[in-house]
Amino acid sequence: MRIVIDIKQIVTIVLFVTLFVGCSTKEAVSEYDKPALYWYKHIVKEVASNNLDKADNYYISLRSEHMRSPVLPTATMFLAQAHMDEQEFIMADYYLDEYLKKYAGGSRVEQAKFLKIKAAFLGIKDINKEQKLMLDTLKNVDSFVEKYPTSIYKPIVQTIRVRLNMAQYMLNENIANLYARIGKDEASKIYRDKNRNSPLHMADIKAPEVGVLGSIFN
Repeated sequence: MRIVIDIKQIVTIVLFVTLFVGCSTKEAVSEYDKPALYWYKHIVKEVASNNLDKADNYYISLRSEHMRSPVLPTATMFLAQAHMDEQEFIMADYYLDEYLKKYAGGSRVEQAKFLKIKAAFLGIKDINKEQKLMLDTLKNVDSFVEKYPTSIYKPIVQTIRVRLNMAQYMLNENIANLYARIGKDEASKIYRDKNRNSPLHMADIKAPEVGVLGSIFN
């Protein structure tokens, strides 16, 4: 049987294992058997102090001791957004997955899915190394627009789609040029053909000075 390894899942697991191991460090939470509101207040306090490691540890205590607490969904989303603000996008994605699987309903699902797209988009730092993440994010964008055609987040999601399509187009063009330079014309043609099916054309794209994705959230 062939085992398919998802690198993103492995990295997330490693990070969260590290988080649990970190409970033995100076950031450890040695207290236990406290009310849910106690843990929640400490999470808020540590986030306000920009100490996300300890906030994560308090979250573990809250989740372990009060799995059905009404403050747990709020804490989960709060930490997702806190990690996103600190550009810790893998941890943000972890909390958003937790939120979607266990707590989200109604319009909260739409918001969480938008934030997952935003976290994935902002997490793309090198289009040459993160092609799978880029393609997966494009699929999630298409799915979001189809499912939420009147969403308040739709303009931003569509802008993300355009940026990602630009990045994919330029990546294909660069690969095609590289193959052409070394005489691999058939390989070059494959990547140029990919761009023929793109919604964009090279004339539509002006290569930016600071990267093709740029910033759309400032």
